[in-house]
Amino acid sequence: MKSMTGFGRGEAEDQGRLFVVEIKTVNNRFLETNVRIGRQLSALELMVRDQIRSRLSRGKVDVSIQYENHSDQQGQVWINQAKMKAYVENLRQAAAEAGVEDDLKLSHLLTLPDVIESKPADDDPEALGALLEKALGQALDHLEEMREKEGETLHKDFSDKLDQLEAIVVTVEERAPLVVTNYKEKLYARLDQYLDPEKTAEVDPGRLETEITIFSDRCCIDEELTRLHSHIGQFRQLLKSQEPVGRQLDFLTQELNRETNTIASKSNDLEITRNALAMKNLIEKIREQIQNIE
Repeated sequence: MKSMTGFGRGEAEDQGRLFVVEIKTVNNRFLETNVRIGRQLSALELMVRDQIRSRLSRGKVDVSIQYENHSDQQGQVWINQAKMKAYVENLRQAAAEAGVEDDLKLSHLLTLPDVIESKPADDDPEALGALLEKALGQALDHLEEMREKEGETLHKDFSDKLDQLEAIVVTVEERAPLVVTNYKEKLYARLDQYLDPEKTAEVDPGRLETEITIFSDRCCIDEELTRLHSHIGQFRQLLKSQEPVGRQLDFLTQELNRETNTIASKSNDLEITRNALAMKNLIEKIREQIQNIE
């Protein structure tokens, strides 16, 4: 089991060329990847996305790629004089028309678009791709290590909550048969209380049994309890899986909540209602944690 939250960093260097890759992930319903990479390396972006897709299945992924070239081939950088002069003329004219002080400096001009132009070093794309893949792989290894560690913590938390949930289900199971018995006793007690003893004997026993049977059918929660046991068992099986199970666990949690709601709505017993609310509270805590599972 893996969490969707994590961070990983990787470096790879060869003959003065250095890649530093940082990956940060948070929970997301699907896999959403955002890659920050320089324009001169844009041809490698598809490879980056493919490698991430092969390792991760869910989460919002932010990837930062930094490349430094300290080799003999540094590339070329120059100032576009024509463009800089055009900027100066236009800015000074605008300043004169607006009646503001002309305080142009070279440092201002160098920050304007396309004033500084560069030609990257003639790097071999294949060699760069292999170097980037190495740094990215290292970052993903560290990321997955962190996600797995947090996943272990969540795994234990789920197991503990499932034990608590199943204990409450068993309590409700033991209580359920008493609901009809208590109703029957209360029904006869009311008859004795509100009718004369002589008239009580005249009440049709068959009518009373029909009333008790209708009540029993209406408040029967055997099917819901059986399904709760089944869902809890499936949940435990998924916790052992080596594959991403976040979506399946999310679905099972919805089913657990549905059965618990039905039990609460059918309940005609204060103790069962209390237990149903306790189950709903546990299921909600499980649901919140599942949002972090890949």
